[in-house]
Amino acid sequence: MLISLAKIKRRDVIVCASIFLALGMTEPPALGAISAPAANASATAVAPSFWDPAHNIPKPDLRGVKQVRFVTEDDYPPFNFALPDGQLTGFNVELARAICEELELSCTIQRRRWDLLLRALNDGSADAVIASLSITPENRAAADFTAPYYIMPGRFAMRVDTTLTTASPEALEDRLIAVVGGSKHEAYLKALFPKSRLMPFENEDLARAALKSGRVNALFGDATSLSFWLNGVNAAGCCVFKGGPYVDVRFFGEGAGIAVKKGAETLRNAFDYALARLAQRGIYSELYLKYFPISPF
Repeated sequence: MLISLAKIKRRDVIVCASIFLALGMTEPPALGAISAPAANASATAVAPSFWDPAHNIPKPDLRGVKQVRFVTEDDYPPFNFALPDGQLTGFNVELARAICEELELSCTIQRRRWDLLLRALNDGSADAVIASLSITPENRAAADFTAPYYIMPGRFAMRVDTTLTTASPEALEDRLIAVVGGSKHEAYLKALFPKSRLMPFENEDLARAALKSGRVNALFGDATSLSFWLNGVNAAGCCVFKGGPYVDVRFFGEGAGIAVKKGAETLRNAFDYALARLAQRGIYSELYLKYFPISPF
């Protein structure tokens, strides 16, 4: 699967704090229960779940809803992108279609420029935005959000011939770690891996080249983009994940949600209901594994 790593760098890293409990981490959770696969260095993809199976969300009354108009952008693969014939597809697009089928609603999915997505809610040309939109205080001021449906944890990558068996602060003490300078990942390491020696680079490509050549002991960055690199021709089998995944809302944010117009409570509740139902029925997992065959977890 081809993916534009440059587009990934443009977004805020999206994560969800409540995965801490499911991964056995020590940080306190800030959201509802989330389950995820155990941390390991394997590239085997396992779909996480962000919905508590014991919590039944009631189906809202949608008799007054005739159609839902979703908007997304078309140049952020594998989340949303255009095929050569112009048709929209991607994880977000297929998830929107699955939501509409679950709710038995007629839906349309149209493309917008990134900077016009939230504006479409307020000018009445759209009912919902599904475009890996980060749930941030700034975005909350402009729209209401469902619970998070996707996260992007941080992870370490190391060479396959490393003698390190873990990625703890103790194991990486005085070790060289490549990171993109000025990124949230660099800030995270400065706070929680204070005895490591950071080597900041201008971009992800330079940081990865340093790891591949052995100039550094490890690289820390966005797990989703790293997972595609590790399985791609540029990495050439040089490296693997070690430790993690690492999530912390103080650095990485809450997660990605579906945005609706302020006060559109019925629609927001309907999407939360549909997302939980898709998870229970295994449809969310099928879509996740289709677009993320190499696990960020």
